[in-house]
Amino acid sequence: MQIKRASIYHIRMPLQHPFETSFGRITHREAIIVEAEDEHGTIGWGECPADHDPGFSCETAITAWHILSDFLVPAAMKSPLEDENPAVDFQRRVAAVRGHQMAKAGLEMALWDLLGKRTGSSLQSMLGGKAQSVPVGVSIGLQENTDALLRRVENFIKQGYRRIKLKIKPGNDVQLVAAVRRAFPEIPLQVDANSAYTLETANALRSLDDFNLLLIEQPLAEDDLWDHHTLQAQLRTPICLDESIKSPRHARQALEMDAARVINIKQARVGGLLNALAIHDLCYHQNIPVWCGGMLETGIGRAANLALASLPNFRLPGDISATDRYYDRDITRERFTLNPDGTITVPTGAGLGVTVDRAALAAYTLAARTIA
Repeated sequence: MQIKRASIYHIRMPLQHPFETSFGRITHREAIIVEAEDEHGTIGWGECPADHDPGFSCETAITAWHILSDFLVPAAMKSPLEDENPAVDFQRRVAAVRGHQMAKAGLEMALWDLLGKRTGSSLQSMLGGKAQSVPVGVSIGLQENTDALLRRVENFIKQGYRRIKLKIKPGNDVQLVAAVRRAFPEIPLQVDANSAYTLETANALRSLDDFNLLLIEQPLAEDDLWDHHTLQAQLRTPICLDESIKSPRHARQALEMDAARVINIKQARVGGLLNALAIHDLCYHQNIPVWCGGMLETGIGRAANLALASLPNFRLPGDISATDRYYDRDITRERFTLNPDGTITVPTGAGLGVTVDRAALAAYTLAARTIA
């Protein structure tokens, strides 16, 4: 496979509802969309979900633009990629580029899409997924008050979501969980701190053991494993790591030291689908459940997440959600909808199984660059 042309698009899309976490509130989200064309004129699409601000990650849309333009795309284009799996060849070529996992994941996704279109295979089949649909939950940002939070939870439960995740931070934690659990005693419930606590401020989290939570996600620093190990020893509720797991190596180390008993796999955060597969398999063999996290992706990234979440060890509902949870107008013609049983159907078309709406893409594009 020879990449003859590649384009990157810096986009900014309005959210249906503001989304607030421990590190900020957003009304729009940014991303880099990658378009790669092979020697036959076939086009593959990928998504790098690095946002405007370095809150969740040190990567931003601007840093990803730079790394893709000046390093990753030239590496992919310099000579033909191996046809059997160009994603493997690409990752070998860019191994010397330290970090920048989301940028790598965006271009790698486009190569998977190309490979599927060239071979007539869906991404799901190439990854080894089997499930026709996957159970999904919803992530609810911090609200202005408890009543607003309860209304939001009730609305999503009525829509059919199977699991609720609450964003928390110091001072907005135990009382929120207690209120939701009183109102909805049976709903599967988990919380996400996005690194808002330290060992010193995490004492409040011990009270969460009383609320039958599925997990507590990323309570401590984004680059920490050892303190999570220390905290896990003090809790009955499983700790789930997100930001701390940037590679299969981090996942292995976290499991070895009992820093996590669940892992949230975000293919973009770990550098692409190849690394996501490796983490899935590692956890599968150690009987550690995983689930698929979301990063407010467009239909491009959402399609990839659904294919990934159809693998057998994704045992908890993912943060994938329907298109209309986030966007009034998406950049794919396909809209993902919630099934009556609280699942979303996995695309089965070649590659990602979605078609980009170029008019919508153009409407949201802040800047574009083509490399040929």
